Amino acid sequence: MDRVEDCISFLVGKAAQQITKRARDKLAPHRVTPVQYAALKVLWERDGLSSADLGGRLMLDSATMTGVIDRLETASLIERRSDPEDRRVHRLFLTEQGKALQAPLDAAMDELNAEARTAAGGEMDALSRALRNLNDLSRWR
Repeated sequence: MDRVEDCISFLVGKAAQQITKRARDKLAPHRVTPVQYAALKVLWERDGLSSADLGGRLMLDSATMTGVIDRLETASLIERRSDPEDRRVHRLFLTEQGKALQAPLDAAMDELNAEARTAAGGEMDALSRALRNLNDLSRWR
């Protein structure tokens, strides 16, 4: 490799920075970060998950997940409830305020996806497949 711009790590990292910046900008009016949006998105699909289940789905460690949950709870978007079958486990439930954000936040991310699709030209489907492959940890062993 002759130039840093030919390094996959550099290219993916810079693309991620650009996309994350646009996501932050689009979510900022709702006071939600991209990671918080991802957590809410999963809870909109299946309310009542444990923090471990949510962290597993988002591929986040427990310390990071705790911070995300704390901030969502402080913002009154989710609430923790003890699991009736296991008091050591807390389940995460959307509040009415958290449920109400689904349409505007999804619309903001749909706009981001449309912008990315335009920027990628006709290559978005191939790019999405390649990124999914790169995120498949079993391919790295």
